[in-house]
Amino acid sequence: MQKVPDTLPSWPVTFLKEVGVSRRRNLPETTAYVRITQHSWTLGQMTGEVLASQYTWHFHWRFKDKALDITPALGRALIKEPLSRFLEQKDYQLEPGGDYTFTVRAKF
Repeated sequence: MQKVPDTLPSWPVTFLKEVGVSRRRNLPETTAYVRITQHSWTLGQMTGEVLASQYTWHFHWRFKDKALDITPALGRALIKEPLSRFLEQKDYQLEPGGDYTFTVRAKF
């Protein structure tokens, strides 16, 4: 997991970062940028924003229920599974106000 700079560029974002071709199934890779806006251990939830290529989504993750809500619907199917895996793997390391990245094995 890599920390990204303190400020994310304003929308529209043209972040598509091809980092080569994945060794698995020769899929291109896109870097997704995650910003955590709220985190509550007592309520068991986290909210934030995800940017990948020209898309931006807002998410609300209730980790006690393992429920992930993503808006808007446009492109949601592309990001839901990889974002869910990222949040489950890194949840204890994510802090409000923190900016993070992960790689999606697809071209958006």
